[in-house]
Amino acid sequence: MVLSQALLGAVASSGGAAALVATGGIITQYVDSGTTYRVHAFRGSGKFVVASGAADVDYLIIAGGAAGGDASSGKLSGGGGAGALRTGTGYAVSAGSYTITVGAGGPHWPVTDGDSSAALGMTITGGGRGGRGAANGTNSTDGSGGGAGAEVSDYSYTGGTSGSYGFDGGDANGTGSDYFAGGGGGASAVGADATTSAGGDGGAGTTGYGVTAATPTYAGGGGGAAALFTTGAPPATGGSGGGGQAYSKDETGAEQGHGAVPNTGSGGGGGGLGNDGGSGATGIVIIRYDTGLT
Repeated sequence: MVLSQALLGAVASSGGAAALVATGGIITQYVDSGTTYRVHAFRGSGKFVVASGAADVDYLIIAGGAAGGDASSGKLSGGGGAGALRTGTGYAVSAGSYTITVGAGGPHWPVTDGDSSAALGMTITGGGRGGRGAANGTNSTDGSGGGAGAEVSDYSYTGGTSGSYGFDGGDANGTGSDYFAGGGGGASAVGADATTSAGGDGGAGTTGYGVTAATPTYAGGGGGAAALFTTGAPPATGGSGGGGQAYSKDETGAEQGHGAVPNTGSGGGGGGLGNDGGSGATGIVIIRYDTGLT
């Protein structure tokens, strides 16, 4: 693998088209299976500017992940849903400026859904926030649904539904004074339903293009909060790809929901019993193409 960072420009050829000269984002280059790729990674909004030429590009677009729910005393909140994740190949670009919008993750206060990301003529929406205490998880137009909240003696809440590029959040559960919230949905799996002994784990994320030949995992759901007062409950984990770990109340104390890993579009972990949920993660946009170099 060969990696070159912070290049001022990029040149590529594709199928006999004029060489592509482009700028924008964090630029890296690597070799994978004999093909030399150049990558423009946008961790915040900006512009992909093609100064001249044309090429077919691959893309990864991820919207912002949602926050895990906050809760007042006696209630627990679900994990945040991951932002929508979309990949593709063969998108034709030519001379011009392409606006890139990278959606922010939902902050833990006020608890919000993730923001949309847009690139190359496509817009996808963020994940649905975790249920705030005794509430259903929030639905998402494109991304993953948030996990359901729970409260003492009421475990009837359901996870939010997903859109085209995500999965549903998990349902709440419990028994007696022990109650548990659902996990947020991820890019490749539903958020787990809570059981009568644990909050639901966040749904798994999925792999996509990175800045090297490695294929990182993105867009995991946040874990659902737990309150098991008899034997203790381990905190529900966030889904693979950067989902936040949930709050857990047990015999040794409590902690708030954890935030998701930045620039993964993952959901934050649920909070409860007066604690904040974790913030969702900002998304990312990656554009890559064959340079034609050998």
